[in-house]
Amino acid sequence: MNPRPFIEPGVVAGQWWHRLADGRVQCDLCPRLCRLRDGQRGFCFVRQNSGDRIVLTTYGRSSGFCIDPIEKKPLNHFYPGTSVLSFGTAGCNLGCRFCQNWDISKAREFDRLTDAASPETIAAVARRSGCKSVAFTYNDPVIFAEYAMDVAQACHELGVATVAVTAGYMTGESRPGFYRHMDAANVDLKGFSEDFYHRNCYGELAPVLDTLKYLHDHTKVWLEVTTLLIPGENDSAGEIEQAADWFASNLGLDVPWHFTGFHPDYKILDKPRTPPATLAQARAIAQAKGLRYVYTGNEHDPDGGSTWCPGCGRRLIEREAYCIGDWNLKGNRCAGCGFEIAGHFEDKPSLWGNRRLPVRLG
Repeated sequence: MNPRPFIEPGVVAGQWWHRLADGRVQCDLCPRLCRLRDGQRGFCFVRQNSGDRIVLTTYGRSSGFCIDPIEKKPLNHFYPGTSVLSFGTAGCNLGCRFCQNWDISKAREFDRLTDAASPETIAAVARRSGCKSVAFTYNDPVIFAEYAMDVAQACHELGVATVAVTAGYMTGESRPGFYRHMDAANVDLKGFSEDFYHRNCYGELAPVLDTLKYLHDHTKVWLEVTTLLIPGENDSAGEIEQAADWFASNLGLDVPWHFTGFHPDYKILDKPRTPPATLAQARAIAQAKGLRYVYTGNEHDPDGGSTWCPGCGRRLIEREAYCIGDWNLKGNRCAGCGFEIAGHFEDKPSLWGNRRLPVRLG
């Protein structure tokens, strides 16, 4: 691969921007379209106008590396049971009041970025550690897209897959270049109303739906979707039914959807944890709309975490606390009735389990 030239340590030229007539520079990476004078940083804090161009200021720097189960991303149909080398940087282009990684995504002090690693080093460590994939996670990889894309290229040269865990908040201009380098993505569909996105995320719903449709219609990226259900905010049966109708019409019946439980964090501390019954109800609503692979998470629910055959109802992959139990697949088909299961599967399950192994690369 051709290494991206550094402007200074940790700083490289951004890819999506243009100059405005008034002397400012507009960042075209995400729908915020931040218009910045020299020295100013965007909403995400890591993209800056420096010398009349947008630069990324966190290239090659991370808040930490960890080997996780792939199910923790969550991805249940992308090589289940395998390990994934996970890392993030700092900053975010949304302002979610319920962020559960807020100490990373809202960081303004770059001394939190204690690990440094080149794309080639990350790929080599992933391969040496037996990881099937590398995940860009903890904060949104969209804002460190140039770094994620270079890491992905290095990974592919060594036969390691790449995963984007993202809110999907990006422009039509930036989507093709970014997702061309990704093998799988889990996109947070944080709610299904513009009001929810405005009040709780300081963003918009429409660009996220556009990203989901783009991934489904125009790429080969394996796609799964996650919705964190917050009591009294986005968990009503009516909203979930509307979302499920849109989901079935635009993404089809085979894209997995994860409903996960909220716990009080960051700026939403006055809401209770999501009741298990709410997660079960959301799963039932989505299944009633015909969706074949609907999961619950952040809650002990072996049935909601397992994969079931849409053809005969047999449990195909038993999961509990990120651990794989019974495995009733032959290739990508049900061992009982032969129904073809959407996703990417190995001939036999990998058994990384629920281990979380921190790794120092710098």
